[in-house]
Amino acid sequence: MVKIGRNDLCPCGSGKKFKKCHLGKEEELKLGNPGELSLEEMGEKITALPPVTYGRSAEIVEDLDIKELTGRSMGIRFVDLKAYGDLDFYGSSHPQREKGESGGVFINVRKTMKADPDNIYLAISEDIEDSTLIHELAHVLDYLGGSRLMPGMTAPLGYELEIPAEHLEHPLEFGEKLIFLQERFGVRLDADDAIIAYLCQKELLIRKKEIREKNSFLLKNKSDRILRVLGENSEEIDALIRNRSGYIGPRTVDD
Repeated sequence: MVKIGRNDLCPCGSGKKFKKCHLGKEEELKLGNPGELSLEEMGEKITALPPVTYGRSAEIVEDLDIKELTGRSMGIRFVDLKAYGDLDFYGSSHPQREKGESGGVFINVRKTMKADPDNIYLAISEDIEDSTLIHELAHVLDYLGGSRLMPGMTAPLGYELEIPAEHLEHPLEFGEKLIFLQERFGVRLDADDAIIAYLCQKELLIRKKEIREKNSFLLKNKSDRILRVLGENSEEIDALIRNRSGYIGPRTVDD
């Protein structure tokens, strides 16, 4: 059975680390024999995990009217990220997180929908940062609001078209939800999300309808435009993100 570490490159070919790509969505990858567990059995194990209320998770979800925002009556339930990783459905290794590392995973609804059709599940770390939390919640709101896109789902398309995975994973509608949550709860976005918000405000992000249509010419043009704008405005963007969490230095087109 294939073993994948959290910090290994994701085997989907996106160029991202496994923890940033298909962690939590391993069934979309061809990893060899996943063992005897069915999706239903996985769901039973996930939904049996005790709920957690790390960081501002309870505060934020209690203040959101999911039905009003998405048109769907669904709840959001949080479970411990390490406990979820320890279930080890696909033989992917989840070593002890490095001190200070914070994270969250939008668990694929295919795993949990039969066991608990009324809730979306997010696995979060005890030290989750507010920016990470609203990033995952923006994915949930975008998914429930009609895109039906979960993190990692568009990675194969990005690889096929040679488009950065994040250009497809974060459509305009995701950006709008991210900005809504950031403003609603007074969250300081991390460096990556500040760039997404910057592109969203300029209406440069790809729309979910365009992603679903898979028009390669349109998608590549829009992706190239994003890269061009990032390159032409690199100094402005660097000033925007320099003092934010996750800053790793000036961003280049290759980033």
